[in-house]
Amino acid sequence: MTFNILISDPLSEEGIYPLRQSAELNIVIDTTNTPEELVSKIGDFDALLVRSQTQVTRELIEKATNLKMIGRAGVGVDNIDLDAATEHGIIVVNAPDGNTNSAAEHTMAMLMSLARKIPQAFNSLKNQQWDRKSFIGVELKNKTLGIVGLGRIGAEVAHRAKGQRMNVIAYDPFLTEEKAKKLGIDFGSVEDVLKVSDFITVHTPLLKETRHLINKKAFEMMKDGVRIINCARGGIIDEDALYDAIVSKKVAGAALDVFEEEPFVDHKLLTLPEVIATPHLGASTIEAQESVAVDVSVDVVNFFNGGAVQNPVNLPSVSKEVLAKIAPFFDLAEKLGVFLSRLQNDVIEEITIHYAGDLANFDVRPLTRNTVKGLLKRNLGTHVNDVNAKLLADRFGIKINEHKTTTTKGFLNMITVEVATAKGTKRVAGTLLNGLGPRIVKIDNYVVDIVPEGHLLFIKHLDQPGAIGRVGTLLADEHINIATMQVGRSAAGGDAIMLLKVDNHVEHTEVTRLKELSDIYDVEVIDL
Repeated sequence: MTFNILISDPLSEEGIYPLRQSAELNIVIDTTNTPEELVSKIGDFDALLVRSQTQVTRELIEKATNLKMIGRAGVGVDNIDLDAATEHGIIVVNAPDGNTNSAAEHTMAMLMSLARKIPQAFNSLKNQQWDRKSFIGVELKNKTLGIVGLGRIGAEVAHRAKGQRMNVIAYDPFLTEEKAKKLGIDFGSVEDVLKVSDFITVHTPLLKETRHLINKKAFEMMKDGVRIINCARGGIIDEDALYDAIVSKKVAGAALDVFEEEPFVDHKLLTLPEVIATPHLGASTIEAQESVAVDVSVDVVNFFNGGAVQNPVNLPSVSKEVLAKIAPFFDLAEKLGVFLSRLQNDVIEEITIHYAGDLANFDVRPLTRNTVKGLLKRNLGTHVNDVNAKLLADRFGIKINEHKTTTTKGFLNMITVEVATAKGTKRVAGTLLNGLGPRIVKIDNYVVDIVPEGHLLFIKHLDQPGAIGRVGTLLADEHINIATMQVGRSAAGGDAIMLLKVDNHVEHTEVTRLKELSDIYDVEVIDL
């Protein structure tokens, strides 16, 4: 099968080389589309690759009837309507690592240029002036650099600043005292960083919580003569408040690579001699441009070849090491969900997934989504996928819980899925057996051993002599061959189950006949 890939922003040829190597992908490069033209043709494509130029709006996504993936060759996804993509089951990937070095180096270049007034001095020379007194700078040694946001880029900046013999203090919601100690830096709240720093650089994503994080109130907390750097996202700093702080001499200078509105022709901050700026060049190196394109291209190839993507934005992202550990359980998790969905016909109120054994040590959110997808498939079909499963469950008011324990009973790992409805709880458990693959090992309180694949019949009956024989005879009359059978009972003469693997799909009429047999309570057809 051939998949059509549209590249609507300029990407390096070296970067899209992985796409060229895949025989299943048809590559179309068209970077001249107007928004209207793109909307009119997007329905023909399975994937869309962009940088920051193309605006992937809700309108565009709603017209993209075949679109399965959007790739952003860069870190941010500000130009992509993530909510719309998630609602339509479209996976969005980016390249969070590709420009880390480039962005960190640019931040340091801006910091040094700001400290030594290099751009201003250069412009003075260009104007045929030899003026040394006007451009006296400050040293970085022993100064305190405050970093707000210690992700990949922030951590790289901290490392480089330590090389300049600066003191570093950072805030990040995931930064612990132990991690800070390993990095050789101090940590504190945002307020702590603002109060003690001589230079402040921001490296957070632009979110509702971080928009105008550096505002008038923040500037009032800072030292007099502080210097500000923003090579992350326009909007983190309130530009009006920054302008006023520079004019009042509270801020000695600012180095900006990003702005709230881009591109622009005129900006009042650039009228101030204390401000230096570049036109969003943080990732503008030959190496970074190639790297981000390669990362996204590899994810596209993996996705359409049925593999796992490394940098999903609207899916939980886990490290390659963790992914390698949990990937073998993907199929089992989904099939447990599909299986359990057939055991109950009531409205699902709550889903609880128990991870036992080694799995308890890993981030299992991708497995949880796979399980939820399997549970919802019965009613939603192909409309539900890994991307939108959690969103759809939330919309239906279904509560999702994860529980972990390292304790198991006889297995290295086990996944147990419980579904609660107004009428009670149903559960199924599965594991991977060494060298034998996935197994369903428990249904409610019945112990079984069944391979979760093919055509299955789940039969509830009274434990009486002849019940199994009557089922076998009826299936034989219908020319349905039984491949394997598992039975279980609560007590002699009490409730019991049969789980049959058969060679053919069992039709509705045959199910009706089975239900008419004496001692048979219920029959469910489960195709895995």
